[in-house]
Amino acid sequence: MKNLHNLSGEFSLLHEYVNELRNVDFQSNRLNFRRNLERIGEIAALEISKTLPTEAVEIKTPLGVKAAKQLAQQPVVMTILRAGIPLFQGVLNYFDKADSGFVGAYRHHTDATEFTIKQNYFTSPNIAGRPLIVTDPMLATGASLVSALEEMMALGTPSVVHVVCAIAAQQGIDFFQQHFPDAVLWCADIDSSLNEKGYIIPGLGDAGDLSFGAKLQS
Repeated sequence: MKNLHNLSGEFSLLHEYVNELRNVDFQSNRLNFRRNLERIGEIAALEISKTLPTEAVEIKTPLGVKAAKQLAQQPVVMTILRAGIPLFQGVLNYFDKADSGFVGAYRHHTDATEFTIKQNYFTSPNIAGRPLIVTDPMLATGASLVSALEEMMALGTPSVVHVVCAIAAQQGIDFFQQHFPDAVLWCADIDSSLNEKGYIIPGLGDAGDLSFGAKLQS
């Protein structure tokens, strides 16, 4: 599929990290859960870096000069609070000169199966003409990601949009690509379905709760 990268397409250590994220016997260790999301962000960041424009530079060493390459422009890395923070940190570990932005978005449930997307916080540097990398660990219905990215795009048009997810459902991928067909998706793994509440099956549960603890419902 165009602009879709399934990082589990061939075996690597990534599978070990995803297996632990999913496994209920490991999920009680929040530090381990957050670190595995962070690792996925690091792996995705390395892959994304291979696609970004570079420029030639000369590096002065103690013994001479080395012709080399560096990123032509630093990206902006943004995340959707709160669940996206560990994945965001992993990307930022590699793009350590990047600027950062944050969106506060959550599902507001009107009943057991119906919900709307609420946003109550947004801050961003200038993204116009720059690579934009957005981290969102669970791409389920795609509604919150589309809503957040529409808010970001109101600030300007990035040169390219990359989205990093730990687990994505095919329904969410389809919905997102209908709205942002030119954005590039990087998924650690892809599941086929959602349940009646819009959660990914088999998925891994609530990434925010597993990272930081259960939240009070409003």
